[in-house]
Amino acid sequence: MEDKGRRELIGNEGNVILDMVRRLNRRGASENLRKLISKTHPADMAWVFRHLNDEERKRIFNIVAQTEYVGEFLSELDDALVVNLVQELSVQYMADIIGSMPSDDAVDILEILPEEVAETIREHMAKKDREEVEDLLQYHPESAGGLMSPDFMCLDEELTAAEAIAHIQKKSEEMEMVFYLYIIYGDDKLAGVVSLRELLTHPPHRQLKNIMNPNVISVTTDTDQGEVAHVVSQYNILAVPVVDSNYKLVGIVTVDDIIDVIREEATEDFLQMAGAGKDREILLKSTKDNAVLRAPWLFASWLGGVMAMFIIGAFEHELKQVLALASFIPIVMGMGGNIATQSSTIIVRGIATGRVNINDFIRLIFKEMKVGMILGIIYGIFLGVVAYLGFAEPAMLGVVVGLSIFFCMTMSATVGTLIPLVLKRFDIDAAIATGPFVTTSIDILGVLMYFYIAKTFLHL
Repeated sequence: MEDKGRRELIGNEGNVILDMVRRLNRRGASENLRKLISKTHPADMAWVFRHLNDEERKRIFNIVAQTEYVGEFLSELDDALVVNLVQELSVQYMADIIGSMPSDDAVDILEILPEEVAETIREHMAKKDREEVEDLLQYHPESAGGLMSPDFMCLDEELTAAEAIAHIQKKSEEMEMVFYLYIIYGDDKLAGVVSLRELLTHPPHRQLKNIMNPNVISVTTDTDQGEVAHVVSQYNILAVPVVDSNYKLVGIVTVDDIIDVIREEATEDFLQMAGAGKDREILLKSTKDNAVLRAPWLFASWLGGVMAMFIIGAFEHELKQVLALASFIPIVMGMGGNIATQSSTIIVRGIATGRVNINDFIRLIFKEMKVGMILGIIYGIFLGVVAYLGFAEPAMLGVVVGLSIFFCMTMSATVGTLIPLVLKRFDIDAAIATGPFVTTSIDILGVLMYFYIAKTFLHL
């Protein structure tokens, strides 16, 4: 309840700021706008910016560009908006902005820009900033190397606690996360970790190698961002160190970046499961682009509908004999499709969160099959009674409908579980199994099962 109230408060504050920005913009009160923008958090300003029209965005960004928060503001915006804004800016101005940003955020901006634009911007950056950015650009953007920040606190294991504290006091402002202190030896190889709080509790003369925890959790530069997110969430840590193939410490991934990863991947999964592609910024697309993105995913539904039409047409003779059969086609298909979507969504989410062990393949399938059988018995009896009471002839219609619901729901729960697990086994994104693909296949199988049961029991 408290979380809901907090979300409503944030939304209300955003609407107030949006209204003020629009009012000041209409009046041409540039100085008042600049003061308001300077006092508003970049994330809140980005939310406001998304709700402005193109003309308003152009005017407001000209004012945002005059503040020192322009880099943070750009890092909070959606990719499509950033690309549009950058086209209006000079190369040198963008080079200055990106050079002032943390390296990991700067890389995120450069990766979404057209390659030739990003290359030109890098050429205009200061040498030190350019080298930091280019070091990070060598990694895949969805890997730990692409997410990591090179600005982290590391200390040699031979230092004493007093020396380490003096070093931290001198360098902490330049580092992104000083809560965890990473201990290195030799050629910057990761030796262990110690928290700042723990360091302060030890005698000044004690060496770090006698304080640190050598069992440090780390990831490699090529670890997928989803796996990095899983590590951070599983071990409840605020940052995870990143090492290269020689176990040299090269950066850290902090929890704020992990939150973004979790949100992005969840958004992609939900869009895929709904059959709307996987473009996270689909709402920012034009009507034409939106339709083009969604059309291929809907083709599966269209194809399934056409196949179901031919199947129903093939049983035209049976339908003419017992017209009441047509009344129950939608509910048989609907119940099967719904339970299949439930099962596949549960499995896809379980795979994403690490709660589904792919080695428990058979157990998971039988578990969902039993769930489908239980629900099939319950709803089969309900619908069978409705069919028996609602239609006097044929007498066996209730049995046909009840059995159809039972077998269809059992089969659907099994197929809805099986498809994501099979895709995962072949290293294919399991999210694509839901939405049109599962429901369409279930509709086809469900209507076939329904008519064959009817043909058998009604002797048609």
